Amino acid sequence: MSDLWPTGIAAPLAVLMALALDRALGEPPARWHPVVGMGHYLSFMGARIAPAAGAHGALAAHAFALGALAWCLGAACVVVLAAALVSAMVGWAWWAQALATGLLLKPMLAWRMLRDEVRAVEAALGESLPAGRARLAMLVSRDVSALDAAQVRESAIESLAENLNDSVVAPLLWFAVAGLPGAALYRFANTADAMWGYRGERNGRDWTWAGKWSARADDVLSWLPARITGALLGLLGAARGLGTLPAQARRTPSPNSGWPMAAMALALDVRLGKPGVYELHGAGRSPQAADTAQALRLAGRVVALIGAAALLWAMLAWRFTP
Repeated sequence: MSDLWPTGIAAPLAVLMALALDRALGEPPARWHPVVGMGHYLSFMGARIAPAAGAHGALAAHAFALGALAWCLGAACVVVLAAALVSAMVGWAWWAQALATGLLLKPMLAWRMLRDEVRAVEAALGESLPAGRARLAMLVSRDVSALDAAQVRESAIESLAENLNDSVVAPLLWFAVAGLPGAALYRFANTADAMWGYRGERNGRDWTWAGKWSARADDVLSWLPARITGALLGLLGAARGLGTLPAQARRTPSPNSGWPMAAMALALDVRLGKPGVYELHGAGRSPQAADTAQALRLAGRVVALIGAAALLWAMLAWRFTP
């Protein structure tokens, strides 16, 4: 059998393996989770690159340079480690490559956890508004203390749409493009943006310039996946007015997150937004509990379609690889 055969069939099977592991087991223990390890690095470096809030004499260029350097160092370590793991598999049987790569790829995606967290918000909201707010606070970084029930639900559905891209579509797209190093790099960039990519003060530190590189890097790596996610949600959800999606997406401050969120709003025919910041599909109705369930089903169809595409990829690799 040709040396090209294992690599050709192993990649799509690894995607199927990662999706199956995610469905069956969810997230690995924190002490073994590579994304948690990325977070430890980012937390350690973040305390050293971002000036204290209100610090006098802090130079924007200095903070930006430190943030960029720390990001590049962490990204290089992640890519080199992932490449080393891939290199160690050269010569393995195709099934062993698929199994090992699938195990390593699984922590780069988190569909089951995302689905369960959004379900938990809706269940808590059914108990009481304070319970719904408290559960939502575990999912989003915004202030939830003043949100009413409809806004809690809007935030949960928005988070589902945005993180469908960040936690499923984008890492798997980058895996298809650049293998395990590509998926790992994306997860590092997305985690860095979540921890560093803020405008102004957070946790006592000023991230205006220290986090700018990480925010822009995530924007670049998420640009194409976000638009693919938006298109898939719109098409699979048979969204009305899908031609307005680009205009709707541009209403958010982020160049990317508006695409899946606006597509979800159009597909469900509901209004989504962040008070005082943006509103998507303003002509839509206020979301109800049934809309959360429908949003989860729609996101699940996107994941299922990705699995079907990986299966087709595997079949083609089987058929055409010598």
